[in-house]
Amino acid sequence: MIFEITSTLVKELREKTGAGMMSCKKALQETDGNFEEAIKTLRQKGLASADKKSSRKAIEGIINSYIHTGRKIGVLLELNCETDFVARREEFKELANNLAMQIAASPQVIYISFEEIPKEIFELEKEIELNKEDLKSKPSDIKEKITLGRVEKTLKALSLLNQQFIRNPNITVDELIKEQIALFGENIKIKRFIRYTLGDE
Repeated sequence: MIFEITSTLVKELREKTGAGMMSCKKALQETDGNFEEAIKTLRQKGLASADKKSSRKAIEGIINSYIHTGRKIGVLLELNCETDFVARREEFKELANNLAMQIAASPQVIYISFEEIPKEIFELEKEIELNKEDLKSKPSDIKEKITLGRVEKTLKALSLLNQQFIRNPNITVDELIKEQIALFGENIKIKRFIRYTLGDE
């Protein structure tokens, strides 16, 4: 018996996942109409293509504000996606709020990604590490390797995408974004953010 894929079911899956109508229909056909399995199928396919989508233009989206309990820390965040359809979804708004909470909870974070960190900061950290006492007696190649490892660790602490996600420490913020790209079927990018702390200059 072939399960009949109704337009209502396809529409419901699209609303749940944000994936295209044809992708939803195909996923339901592949899973004999099993709604939960169809979501998993779309998610797996999306994860596999998330990196491809990351080069696509994302100029829609929202600006989200978050004020932390006690009203002494506030965050403004611009989160971009490809279409207004995704920008209006509650799940997208929830993602923006979770990211703003992450920024509020991570006072050391200054940059969105590791790649954004200026070269001069990298060079400064490298010089600091190279001159540490515990490295002075090491061979130059070992010294270089240890230094680069330490610098990378230090600088990743400044990058939002490299942080463990506060609501699920098993994944990084970067992995969270990729999961959402898979869910929505669109590129998602953190465009910019600013953190306000009461009393800061």
